[in-house]
Amino acid sequence: MPHRILIRDASVVMPEETARTSVLVEDGQILGVDAPPHTRADEVVEAAGLHLLPGVIDDQVHFRDPGLTHKEDLRTGSQACAAGGVTSFLEMPNTVPQTVTVGALADKLALAERRCVVNYGFYMGATTDNLDELCRAGHTPGVSAPGIKIFIGSSTGNMLVDDQECLEAIFAETTLPITAHCEDESTVRSNRERLNGPLSVHDHSRIRDHRAAVTATLRAIDLARRHRHRFHVLHVSTAEEVAILAQQGDPVTAEACPHHLFLDISDYDRLGTLAQMNPSLKTADDRAALWRGLKAGAVQILATDHAPHTLEEKRAPYPESPSGIPAVEVLLPLMLNEVNRGRCTLQDLAKWMSDGPARIWDIVGKGRIEPGYDADLVLVDMAEEREVRNERQLARCGWSPWHGTRLQGWPVRTFVGGRTVFASGRVATESLGRALVFDHERGGYWATAT
Repeated sequence: MPHRILIRDASVVMPEETARTSVLVEDGQILGVDAPPHTRADEVVEAAGLHLLPGVIDDQVHFRDPGLTHKEDLRTGSQACAAGGVTSFLEMPNTVPQTVTVGALADKLALAERRCVVNYGFYMGATTDNLDELCRAGHTPGVSAPGIKIFIGSSTGNMLVDDQECLEAIFAETTLPITAHCEDESTVRSNRERLNGPLSVHDHSRIRDHRAAVTATLRAIDLARRHRHRFHVLHVSTAEEVAILAQQGDPVTAEACPHHLFLDISDYDRLGTLAQMNPSLKTADDRAALWRGLKAGAVQILATDHAPHTLEEKRAPYPESPSGIPAVEVLLPLMLNEVNRGRCTLQDLAKWMSDGPARIWDIVGKGRIEPGYDADLVLVDMAEEREVRNERQLARCGWSPWHGTRLQGWPVRTFVGGRTVFASGRVATESLGRALVFDHERGGYWATAT
């Protein structure tokens, strides 16, 4: 027998409007968005006073599994997602071992099937010598990837790909969409060599400066345009990049992350190495430009770049301290707080955090509250106020750079495929997530933009 769930009397955030109505879910899919309030259902969720949004799709996380699971693993990371209203994630390939072969990708998918409470996908990582594997990844039945990740800077070993001949081949010969960490390695090394004497974390933004980010982003966009290859710019951090992206369109898309939207170089004084990340924090003017870029459409989506390290690791003296912060639990609350402040709307959030990522990565059945879409949903209470607290974090590292920040607007219930994975402060322990399905024939963000 079909299993029906009625989410009754919510303010439902749909692509074209927000309406107070009831949503009927059957066997994990949205059956209707205007169901009568007394529709027969096996389960009724009373949602009066709450808003129902499509589940967040975070297209950039580092869950450290396998190999670095003292920082995070797929279970703890996906549980943190559920608490933050994130119903699907795409994970980066720089684990141990690296996800740089089709076999390693298959292994990671099998691991996620046993551990994840939300939906999952995994990028293939580019190296200096795995072009054949990158080509196979787009054509291997049963082993699906959203795209190829290139580290054009900020990596080690053979995952640093800044050789022009290698980059040309990857853009010319592969078929999957490409995304990249854009910081020019030669600029970073030159900046480091110019700094004399002891270093502090404040020097991180001098070493990984505006020029490093802009140079690499321009280089990657040039490759994408010449080879007519879909390309996504990760974690934009500078006003110059926003201005460049405003002139792009097809085949280039881009994203912003919460640390670059809410923090800047002045936060080093308060947070020290807890605010160390790659790309580095920039100025308050850059932060303001990112917000303008989001509103204007030059930057299309939001992602976290959730990159956890233990507090002990982060508190090492710079430059021994690692870069990266945890964020999957706080992205949605941070943005809901901005809605309450009038900076953006719930429609904006649905576009930036759900529909946009689904279209950029061709994710089937995700990103909207419409009949036929999967019931990956999050109920939020726009009136709830509370502090971000380290001791409440589900991420294994157990801290947040927003510790002590009071926010208004929090997820209260998260559904994955119609099943509750977070409610009343509790997260599911079962492996309820599924591998995401990618239909790259659809053509990406610009082909299906509305």
